[in-house]
Amino acid sequence: MIDRTSEIDILVSEVGPRDGLQSVSTIMPTDAKKAWIAAEAAAGVREIEVGSFVPAKLLPQLADTAEVVAFAKSIPGLTVAVLVPNARGAAAAIMAGADKITLPLSVSETHSLANLRRTHVQVIDEAVEIGRLVRGVPAERRPHFEGSLSTAFGCTLEGAIPDAQIARLAAALMDAGCDEVGLSDTTGYADPAAVKRLIKLVRGVVGDQALTGIHLHNTRGLGLANALAALDTGLTTFDASLGGIGGCPFAPGASGNIVTEDLVFMLEAMGLRTGIDIDRLLEVRRVVTDALPQEEMFGFLPDAKLPLGFAPATVLETA
Repeated sequence: MIDRTSEIDILVSEVGPRDGLQSVSTIMPTDAKKAWIAAEAAAGVREIEVGSFVPAKLLPQLADTAEVVAFAKSIPGLTVAVLVPNARGAAAAIMAGADKITLPLSVSETHSLANLRRTHVQVIDEAVEIGRLVRGVPAERRPHFEGSLSTAFGCTLEGAIPDAQIARLAAALMDAGCDEVGLSDTTGYADPAAVKRLIKLVRGVVGDQALTGIHLHNTRGLGLANALAALDTGLTTFDASLGGIGGCPFAPGASGNIVTEDLVFMLEAMGLRTGIDIDRLLEVRRVVTDALPQEEMFGFLPDAKLPLGFAPATVLETA
């Protein structure tokens, strides 16, 4: 069995049920989503972004998020994360009992208008209201509030974003009441040097403890290299998607999250404990492919399998 009380070195946050499904045309049945989440949790994944509280007419793939959150909350030890586009979505997330709420703020205002239909000022106003809502929740039930700096490494609509603008928006999110900020390579523009530089820039504004996680895409094949660069800076939380499905439907060409299976293998091979059983994680792919047979799944480990004699860093208890 998975020992959820054991220490881990790196938190791998599964975002496939949200970021992956929002980018495919097929609507996965709710029962299949529940099976996916339950299987990953059973494999030792400790945090899963299970959906997004957005209008169903915009993303019908995620219309059942409240029901999925309720199911995920029944799994002991699992941090249930959701994405929200505004305060209204945050209120729904709080009512549903989500453990973590992420508000995306595109540092590219053009992308912000395409993605959230809001200017930077309007998104910060929403963050202020979400902060107020979160503080109104009793401490023992209060969700963690993250502001995600989307398109931080460049935008398909605007190109490079000035450092000063990124720093200003990171500070604004913290001032609005966020517990932390995260970096998101929404468009797959990052490279290892840029990852290290931008982490240093944002930490110089918000402090080391307020930037611990990153969301990377593998659009140009640099996903794991970028993850390694982020590891070198001390980041400890990494988003990934089972089979690498997902991207951003509002950023042209922004395909491909990093593959959860490949990321976990790299970390465990490096001696970093994720708490995840790789063999059981690989089995989860069948749940997803059965529900989405027309969608392409990515990843090297699923094809190559584990090396002979491979010894993971995570030591699992046996029942």
